[in-house]
Amino acid sequence: MAKSTVSDIKKKRIGRPAVNSTPVLVRFPPAEMDPVDAWILKQRDPISRPEAIRRLVELALASEESSAPRSDKKAAKVKALAATQIDRLGDKTATADERASRKRDLLNGPEEFRDARVDRPKTKPKG
Repeated sequence: MAKSTVSDIKKKRIGRPAVNSTPVLVRFPPAEMDPVDAWILKQRDPISRPEAIRRLVELALASEESSAPRSDKKAAKVKALAATQIDRLGDKTATADERASRKRDLLNGPEEFRDARVDRPKTKPKG
């Protein structure tokens, strides 16, 4: 049996154990930390600032993925489904022209929000 030497024995490190992560040091002005602190207070369980920032980044990235533009095929299918529901739920006492106008307005969305849509090309103002 070989004798173990001092170099063979691993010393126990003092401090926090290593984690498989990349440290990121960021400085926030107090005005930018206030909303983060307010968000922390709204959570059910108390969490630390670093954990809150990790969760907020995760939420932001998840919402970015969900707002990705749809394919033209999927958009056409969604519009067709919406049109079918509008026809089914529409006011049967209104004239055909009025029903078509209401349907068109519902499918296009309110004028005020049309420019805010990220899934549609910008339209040129009329005039």
